Amino acid sequence: MADDGGREPDYRFTLANERTFLAWMRTSLALLAGGIALRALSRAAHPLAGVRDPLALVAVLLSMALAVASYDRWRRIEEAMRHDRPLPHPVAVPLLATGVTILAITVALALVVG
Repeated sequence: MADDGGREPDYRFTLANERTFLAWMRTSLALLAGGIALRALSRAAHPLAGVRDPLALVAVLLSMALAVASYDRWRRIEEAMRHDRPLPHPVAVPLLATGVTILAITVALALVVG
């Protein structure tokens, strides 16, 4: 991050912000792996056959969005700490919660119906 004139925050808060960023990135990687796993499922006689590819695409797109949002969140929090401003609201939380809920409901319905 470029020096933007703010003061250096307590290193513990900076490291906590970094750990949170890394946790979001792990979640993004898990969604990516889930999308790849869905795509790799056999097409033949599988309950997810009709929705497999769209679900895989949604998981991968959600992974990409979360990776970008997690970096943006890390950067905005770092900047807020340097300038003694309130921490920004996590924009990615509703995105992640909604996306994973829709994926889970769709997979559950496909498994029950299929």
